[in-house]
Amino acid sequence: MAKSTMDQDLLRVLYSEEQIRTRVQELGDELFEAFRDKNPLFVGVLKGCFLFMADLVRACQIKSEVEFIAVSSYGNGYESSGNVQITRDLQYDITGRDLIVVEDILDSGNTLYFLAQYFKTKGARSVTIVTLLDKPERREKPIKADYIGFTAPNEFVVGYGLDFKQQYRNVPYIGVMKPEIYENDD
Repeated sequence: MAKSTMDQDLLRVLYSEEQIRTRVQELGDELFEAFRDKNPLFVGVLKGCFLFMADLVRACQIKSEVEFIAVSSYGNGYESSGNVQITRDLQYDITGRDLIVVEDILDSGNTLYFLAQYFKTKGARSVTIVTLLDKPERREKPIKADYIGFTAPNEFVVGYGLDFKQQYRNVPYIGVMKPEIYENDD
């Protein structure tokens, strides 16, 4: 197995590979029960969702379809600008569909609040939000996830799809980044 040089940039492991695997299976089981008689459309919010969504869809084991949307509110920084822009729109007609929106982290709420409203105006029958991490103390918009993997502390985290400047997504666990890495970055 390859050794990671990214570990040196992290203070500690917040959620291990095993904790993530177990919780994703639990979420998949819950979604199976809630959507077993429906044909939901999983909508992944790129890029952070890709690992979580792949594992979640496999864990859920219901007939479903998969779609992606890409939005930007962070740029290359670590603080949200609050200005959400769609950079890759849906390719499916979602009129009358039950959507399961999969996001890596619910932080300020700007992105998911925007997307929930957007999907409703495009005719979605229902919008269910699943997030791997929830940081409720950072919320700026009135939105909550329907399914939460873990409630995270107000620290900068990376791994399992979460990034800093598009890196660290491939760390197989979620770790807290050393502040000197992101605070002193130009």
